[in-house]
Order: sequence, then C-alpha cells, then structure tokens
Amino acid sequence: MNTATLFYRDKPTFGLDIGFSSLKIMQIDREKGRNQVVGYGVMPFDSASVVEGVINHPENIAKAVKELFNQHLVGDITTDRVVMAAPASRTFTRTFTLPLIEPKDMPSAIQTETEQYVPVPLEELYTDYRIISKTDKEMEVLLVAIPKKIIDSYLELVKIMGLELVAVETTLNATSRLFVNAEQSDVPSVLIDLGSLSSDITIFDKTLIVTGTAPGGGDSFTQAIAQGLGVNKDESNVIKTKYGLGMSKRQDDVKKALDPILNQIIKEIRRMIRYYEERSSTNQKISQVVTMGGGANMPGLSELLTDIIRLPVRMCEPWQHLDFHRIQAPNTVEKSLYVTAAGLALIQPGEIFT
Repeated sequence: MNTATLFYRDKPTFGLDIGFSSLKIMQIDREKGRNQVVGYGVMPFDSASVVEGVINHPENIAKAVKELFNQHLVGDITTDRVVMAAPASRTFTRTFTLPLIEPKDMPSAIQTETEQYVPVPLEELYTDYRIISKTDKEMEVLLVAIPKKIIDSYLELVKIMGLELVAVETTLNATSRLFVNAEQSDVPSVLIDLGSLSSDITIFDKTLIVTGTAPGGGDSFTQAIAQGLGVNKDESNVIKTKYGLGMSKRQDDVKKALDPILNQIIKEIRRMIRYYEERSSTNQKISQVVTMGGGANMPGLSELLTDIIRLPVRMCEPWQHLDFHRIQAPNTVEKSLYVTAAGLALIQPGEIFT
C-alpha cells in the first residue's frame, strides 16, 4: 500500500469562489461523519479585476486573498490546496446520448459533440466528461467545456499566491453538491443560483442535465428598486432585505420595479423545464424549484415564483448539515453568500482523483 499517495489524496482542500466583486472562501473537514466548517471569510475587490470570468489583474485578487487571510478570516484555513469555480454563465454544460463505444473512441466522440453544441472553437476550450448512465445499447454523457483563458488565469493566480489548484468546476456544479447534501434532492428539480448580476439556472436530476443563465441577481434587484421607487442604494437595500416582495405598503411598487428582471428569470426557468420534459426518457416531471445564493433571501420571492410557475419554490437550507463547531457562524443573510464556496469545500478526494 502506498501510504504517501493516500496521505496526499486525503490532504484537506478549501473552496475559493471569485464572484463579480467579492471573493469567498470556506474549508470543511469531515469529522466522524460530520461536515465541520474550519474557516471561512469574504472580501471585496475591484470588479475591474475580473472581466467575463477571466482574472486580468491577478495581483489585485491575490492582495485581496492575503488581506482576507490576515484580517477577515473566521476560524482558520489549514491547507494550501484549493478548489475553484468557473462562472456557469461562461461555461458550457449539457448531457447527450451516445451509442455504446469503446473507451478509445470516446475522445473523438466528445470532440464531435463539443464542436456541434459549443459555439467556441475547440482549441480554445478545456473539456471534460462523465458517463452518467448506461444501457445495453447507449450511454448518457455529461459534457463540460470551459474557455482556456479562464482556467489559465486561475493557474496564474494560484501561482502568485503559492497555492495548489487541484480542481476547477462550474459554480452550478458546486451549488448542486450543496443541494444534494441538503434535503429533498432526490426528485427532478430546477436549481437557481441568484448571484449579483445574473442568475444561473440548471435542471438537476441525479446530476446536472442542462444549464442556462438569465440577467438579474441580488444587486440588480437593489438597483431596480432604487430606480423604481426613487430612493438611494442604501434605502433600496433595506427595502429589498426587510420587505422585498412580501406584504408592505410598497409591495406593488417593488413588484412593478422588479417585474422586468423576474420575467427574464421566469422565462428561462420555463424554457429549461420544457427542454427537460420534452427529452426525458422516463416521462418524469419537475417537482420543485430551489433557490440559493445572495439574491434568494429576498422576502416574498419564493411565494411569487410559486404562484407564477405553479411549482413549489423554496430556498435551499443546507446549513443544518454543516457544523460550525467552535467558530461563530455567519448570520442568515451572510450564509447565502457562501453557497458556492461551501459546495466547493465539500468536494471529496475521490471526485478529484478518479
């Protein structure tokens, strides 16, 4: 037995989520079957440092990470091995069916499918795939393609920081792992990760099926309320977080201000539900819509979506499955910021090294 290899594989990792203008980190260790949060933190950075998912000023991000580690970390990060997330809006994820073929023929088959479905030249992409299921005649394959310039910028960043990058996955893949660790994840579901300026949406049925992105997220809600109600950004944020779309004197005004954004999100949800149900070989129907991310905290959002989509909509609540042990847990609003970082932190060695 190669004990050195086992030790290397079992060395902890932490998740690093670089968003629109802030980065979040979290490390989760498994202690006697429990997911124990060892450390976490959030730090803003200049949004000009990241353009279309590419880190074009890695020194600025490295400086923010260093400041986070030195001054704003809750708990501790005990490892230099990091898992990072590529924005789902800049990646390509889809499933497709192939006839049973020999393993040696898979690369050329994946190349053909990538060229057919991904509107980016193959030489500009890193691709990966996983066989989801097999019958005696065919197999279902999950394909993920990410622009090389995004991954290469991540490699440059970790080199500057002296970290070891062990895996990159999409933000939706990370958040879906958190969803699986929560409750009621065994039925076909729509997952919505409401970020700052966009909402990543996926169909999840034991794995990611197809992904999409709609414009509009938490910061977009704030901006729309400020403009629609004629208030400043701080007042708008209070209205959004305290009242949102729930019952208040300004409920109708808030709904009117947010309608254009919500309509785009709802349109994308319906499109993806149609895509899944038209192609489902089992005639299964979507059973629920699950929201997560910073924009999901807005009061009344789940109820409004439930009324319009005619499916139960709820916010993902995975935190009861995470043990903050001796460190202070983030408050309810802050927790939603960490869904991607937590999903990254839950990755297991077997997922990386198989």
